Amino acid sequence: MKFGVVARRDKEAALKLAYRVYDFLRVSGFEVFVDTETHKHFPYFNEEDVIPLENMDVDFIIAIGGDGTILRIEHRTKKDIPILGINMGTLGFLTEVEPNEAFFAINKLIEGDYYIDERIKLRTYLNGENTVPDALNEVAILTGIPGKIVHLKYYVDDGLADEVRSDGLIISTPTGSTGYAMSAGGPFLDPRIDGVIIAPLAPIALSSRPMVVPATSKIDIRIMTLTRNVILAIDGQFYTYLSPEVEITIKKSPRKTKFVRFSREIYPKYTLKIKKKF
Repeated sequence: MKFGVVARRDKEAALKLAYRVYDFLRVSGFEVFVDTETHKHFPYFNEEDVIPLENMDVDFIIAIGGDGTILRIEHRTKKDIPILGINMGTLGFLTEVEPNEAFFAINKLIEGDYYIDERIKLRTYLNGENTVPDALNEVAILTGIPGKIVHLKYYVDDGLADEVRSDGLIISTPTGSTGYAMSAGGPFLDPRIDGVIIAPLAPIALSSRPMVVPATSKIDIRIMTLTRNVILAIDGQFYTYLSPEVEITIKKSPRKTKFVRFSREIYPKYTLKIKKKF
């Protein structure tokens, strides 16, 4: 069994815990690798065990950080490697294990006492080509100039769903429903539901409301504002400017994110975290 260890880079406690996990697994006789950026910020790992995230080929990745750490892993690894998240963030919607439970959880993982929670992702095509990362949380089309609205039309399965003038449009997975989409007025979508949220961001028309569509839907977005560029943001990790002429299509990705879980509980875990957040 091979493990990868990835830590939040801006928190010393996360880096120190990552080293303890790394050392525990090595002493237990497992192959363990550490990503380059974790080593850069805490240079005490054996250099022969340090590899870029893009090259990590292991059975499990232990992510010590918050949701941002997990999103970094998802955007940069090339395989769908199951992730065990240890929460060193603020709320940790994507993580299940608290730091004081880390080694108990790792032992359960080694013993095979876990299950894999698979989450859908979204794939974005620009003029028919996929050149950007898949989204675990959301794809956001945003105005390129703060204070200036963007005019968009969006279609679901080739039918016009709405025409909005707003700060942007958010296309969210159930996993992302507790994030940016919820801030835009979208609902919490139970992660067991195979659906996608479409949420206008601060629309002018009160009739432009969030909607939930099947995850199998094809969502096409057309930019009607031809005088300025807009921004494509994926999971708050990847950004690029789009020209007004670009055709944007979003579909369910063939890839999934896999989480190591020990409890199948949805409620009240998610709902209580949402109350804490808001």
